[in-house]
Amino acid sequence: MTKILLIEDEPGIQETIQISLESEGFSISIASTGKEGIQKVTNEISLIILDIGLPDQNGFEVLKEIRKQFQTPVIFLTARNTEIDKILGLEIGADDYIVKPFSPRELLARIRAILRRTTQIQNLEEHKLRISLDKKLVYCQGQTLNFSPYEYKTMELFFKWPGRIFTREEIMDNVWTEPEDSFDRAVDTVIKNIRARFKEIDPDFDPIETRRGQGYGLKEKI
Repeated sequence: MTKILLIEDEPGIQETIQISLESEGFSISIASTGKEGIQKVTNEISLIILDIGLPDQNGFEVLKEIRKQFQTPVIFLTARNTEIDKILGLEIGADDYIVKPFSPRELLARIRAILRRTTQIQNLEEHKLRISLDKKLVYCQGQTLNFSPYEYKTMELFFKWPGRIFTREEIMDNVWTEPEDSFDRAVDTVIKNIRARFKEIDPDFDPIETRRGQGYGLKEKI
């Protein structure tokens, strides 16, 4: 049974989420403070729903502590809906962000989408392709790939959504930080370099999918 940890201090929201998820076959563990939530995180937990406005510390700090040991997917659940909060949450390692009030059906859909991606990433790891978000490194067959910052960020984007095809514009919006580095076909050059790095390890290995006229992504099956 898939285990989910809910770190939330409002009893009404705890009850709503617990009833909703348990009715769909999930096992729910609940913590009402950040400290209690951190203590309950184990390798058995498949996903964490984390409130930002906790009574003892904010959810951003809780996530930073969790990320020191675990890469468990995290959905922020919060009343704070400013763009800067969303950006900060995603940059420090959250996988999604839902604003209160929310629909339990939407939360379920987000959970299932993240768990599907997690399963796909596990399948990639079975083929000896994995990523370390903490170290910002990609490994293939046990060897570290020597990626530039843009190459790594592109692979990180692909790892989060295996099987999805991103347009050049979407890749640039998510990866590029310096406008002066944004030029026509810049994404094509980065993809070409990524492929070259993989071929240095295995000439027959190419995990990148190209769809003419659409864009690039990480193959769902390698």
